[in-house]
Amino acid sequence: MSNPLLFVATCLIWGSTWIAINYQINVIDPAVSVAFRFTIAACILGAWCWLKKLPMRLSWQTHKKLILVGVLFYTLDYSFLYAAQQHIISALLALLSSSVIYINVVLRRLLLGKPMRLEVVVGATFGLSGIFMIFIPEFEALSVNQGLMIGLLFAAASFLSAGIGNVVSEKILDAGTPVIQMNFYAMSYSLSFTFGFALFSGADFTLPTTPSYYYALLYLAMFGSVLAFGAYMKLLQQIGSDKAAYVVLVYPIVALAISTLFEGYQWTLLSAIGVLIVLFGNAVAMGKVAMFKRTEVGI
Repeated sequence: MSNPLLFVATCLIWGSTWIAINYQINVIDPAVSVAFRFTIAACILGAWCWLKKLPMRLSWQTHKKLILVGVLFYTLDYSFLYAAQQHIISALLALLSSSVIYINVVLRRLLLGKPMRLEVVVGATFGLSGIFMIFIPEFEALSVNQGLMIGLLFAAASFLSAGIGNVVSEKILDAGTPVIQMNFYAMSYSLSFTFGFALFSGADFTLPTTPSYYYALLYLAMFGSVLAFGAYMKLLQQIGSDKAAYVVLVYPIVALAISTLFEGYQWTLLSAIGVLIVLFGNAVAMGKVAMFKRTEVGI
């Protein structure tokens, strides 16, 4: 599958999961929901590996990195993200998620020795501005309180975990580890740590009685985890974690498009301009604008 198709597939699926996650918020402890989600996803990937007789032997050094990816990218990232959504509005979370791109740019330089690409930084800044314009009406109703501060801390922890997980994933993939096997092991390690984290924190494991929770869980596991993370990791392998992370600025737009169809979201001229700016930022980040194409920043 080509890079544009991988990018579009990831954005479309994750844009829809933004809606699905809302059916799990305040229903059960976030860590428990994450554990259930990745248990199902790991089982699906494991069954696929077994059916296709894929080679599963990896070095211990690779497994240590996969444990790190599982803990950071799946356990902590999603546990903190679910917790953040309990305290702050989705608009603010979408805006803050752009920080993952900047984190990836810096960490790729520090941990992998790869150059900082100007087009990614400039593109992300355009995207950040566009997201802000799209969600301005929601920010006007924002009030500063203890819940907001707690949500901001959870969000910061989530995006930092995601940024480190992105870069470690890129290192693993650069070494030639196949995407499917990598995701299987990382999610398997993740579910172990997530269940442990939930038990340690005293989470309530009482199963919900609402059918919508389970519909959302299955969708998040199959589409949001197995398919979307497969596409995302392949994209990351081919274009780098800094450029791949631009999906975090595009999939909130997909979520709004879905909200328009099912929840009656009303578009404004400002939000439409914001979408165009995000898309222009994406073109810049992907090296499609000559002014910023393949420009490296040394530090």
